[in-house]
Amino acid sequence: MDDKRARFEGQVLPHLDAAYRFARWLCRPGEAEDVVQDAVLRAFKGFDGLRGSDAKAWLLTIVRNCHLTAAMQQQRRAFVPLPEEGDAADGHVMIANDANPESETILSDQKQVLDRLVASLPEEHRTVLMLREIEEMDYAQIAAVTNVPIGTVMSRLARSRAALKAKWLQEVEGSPRAVL
Repeated sequence: MDDKRARFEGQVLPHLDAAYRFARWLCRPGEAEDVVQDAVLRAFKGFDGLRGSDAKAWLLTIVRNCHLTAAMQQQRRAFVPLPEEGDAADGHVMIANDANPESETILSDQKQVLDRLVASLPEEHRTVLMLREIEEMDYAQIAAVTNVPIGTVMSRLARSRAALKAKWLQEVEGSPRAVL
């Protein structure tokens, strides 16, 4: 058991941050931790079945599958969680860490807009976009994680980039412009 644990910690746990980032893009706020925890437990149980050396793609596939399982279970229950008391999702925006609060606010606003626009993409487009741009995975790895052909990965990536660009430009044109 100790040998299995040591091999697991050496091969899989270095990709834990990537698994969490990926889960954050797939899940609703607050659910990513549960999905990653479930994925790591499943990964450890099935670690002997890992073939090859691409532990990151293997772990992210498990994260995706755990997310899909959790989403199906939540649909069956039709449960909508209420926000928790004192939940300050934007509290960090109100505290400036440097001498220029204006630029920090602008960057924070842009990040929030980008997060919202990415979240509005269909799940299959959001998934390939995050795996490519955030996790810097190649097309073959993304195809393995999403279980679709490489050509489908490339077309989804192109469509998601185009849709994100169009939504960004629409957002910029629709917002009030600052007078310089």
